[in-house]
Order: sequence, then structure tokens, then C-alpha cells
Amino acid sequence: MGAATCRLAAERGYDVAINYARDREAAEGVAKDCWKHGVRAEIFQADVAREDDIARLFHEIDGFGQLTHLVNNAGIVGRASRFDEADPVSIRATVDLNVTGAMLVTQAALKRISTRHDGPGGAIVNLSSIAATLGAPGEYVWYAATKAAIDALTIGLAKEVAAEGVRVNAVSPGLIDTGIHASGGQPDRIAKRGPLLPIGRAGTPQEVAETILFLLSDQASFVTGSNVRIAGGL
Repeated sequence: MGAATCRLAAERGYDVAINYARDREAAEGVAKDCWKHGVRAEIFQADVAREDDIARLFHEIDGFGQLTHLVNNAGIVGRASRFDEADPVSIRATVDLNVTGAMLVTQAALKRISTRHDGPGGAIVNLSSIAATLGAPGEYVWYAATKAAIDALTIGLAKEVAAEGVRVNAVSPGLIDTGIHASGGQPDRIAKRGPLLPIGRAGTPQEVAETILFLLSDQASFVTGSNVRIAGGL
């Protein structure tokens, strides 16, 4: 979803700072796709579960240009299981990245975007999940809890910075065809569950990206504190 968002942002005329944790080759491929649209695109490496990495990342982005928009896309699920069988190390890693990391990244971005800090104003979109309201029982209860935290962050922060030129919204994807399912030990999850959705199929990263770009754009100038469900009827 992050890659699709970067490509679509470039198509819409945004310069794009692309962060990656480990897969440099994939990030370089996304940057090359962005360049085809005549915009500036640069890759950066940081583990956004680490405070020091976040500080370094934003220092490097300062050299790239004025930050105006942020998409909080980084997230993990851990291995699918019942909650009482989940690995505590995996739970902590999920919380560190999905919640603490997202909060610290947002904090750093606000210090560059908000007019309170002499920024130009802009927009933030957080990646939540329908798991926040469904709970993901038997699979990812801890992950669902992290996304509920993102929902609360979105609502509170949107109100806090509305007068500072910053809009804050979220999207809540449902079953989307990405590699995250295999990372949780369920490579066949899309094939099994997609046909069971009301719409009859899983979603695509491009469909999520389209909604994110709307929320970033001036077309959504009166939209803040909202959470758009992208879930095929769930």
C-alpha cells in the first residue's frame, strides 16, 4: 500500500520521500517509477520503531525539501494466533512500530508542517484497519488493539491541530492483497477470504492509495478527523 501510494502521489505531482526499513531494492524500484512522472523522489532508510532512526530520518528529509504531507504506513501484524498463545516479544514489537513509532513520526512531522512551528500546513493520513472495530479474534487481537490506538490518535490530533493548518485523517483497509498476510503465516488468506466478502473479492493497494491521495489533496480541504473504511462491505 505504501508503494502504491508513493506511485500515485508522484503521478499527482507530489515530490516523494520514500522510507524503507530493509528492502532497499524495492524502494529503489518505487523511486524509479516516481521519476517517470517528472517529480523528485528519494529513498531513506529508517526503522520507525526506533526513536534515533526517526530523528535521523527527518533530519535527512529536511535536506530533501519542505515537508507538507505525511502518510503513516509502516505496520506489522506478527504471527497469527489466539491472543493467549501470542509471543510477548511479537506483541511488543507490534506495539512499538504500529503505535509508538507512528506517534513519534507524527510528532516529528508536525514540527515541520504545523503553522504553530512556522510550517506551511498540510495533511496527515494514518493507516488504521477494520481490525480496530472487528477485533481480529483468533488471529491478531494485539494488532487490532494497535489500530484502535491509531483511531484515537487520529481523532484527538485532528482536533488539536485543526487551527494550525494541518488536517489529520485515517483510512481503515480491510482484506487487501498485500504481502502482510504471508508475513503472518497465512499466504492463502486472500484466496480463502476474498470471495466471502460482500463485494466478492479482496481489495487492491491501488484502491487504498486512491483514498489516501484524496485525503491528502485540497479536494478534502474540509475533511479532518475522519476515518474512511476501505473494506468491501465489512
